[in-house]
Amino acid sequence: MSALNDTPVETLSFEAARDELVKVVAELEQGSPTLEHSLALWERGEALAARCEEWLLGAKRRLDAARSSASDEAEA
Repeated sequence: MSALNDTPVETLSFEAARDELVKVVAELEQGSPTLEHSLALWERGEALAARCEEWLLGAKRRLDAARSSASDEAEA
């Protein structure tokens, strides 16, 4: 079974991207039957890692905005 998935990375939730990334890493660690498959796994893994980072940065921005709003309300 291959960890490669046809679902577009940009549509994945953080949890789905993270879970698939774990599978991709595990498959890469086990070794792949062909160089082409290894490269495809690597590329998918890079895209999944970038998607996870997008989600985390978005969450950080939301937290920063909430803290700023709470701080502004406390000062008023």
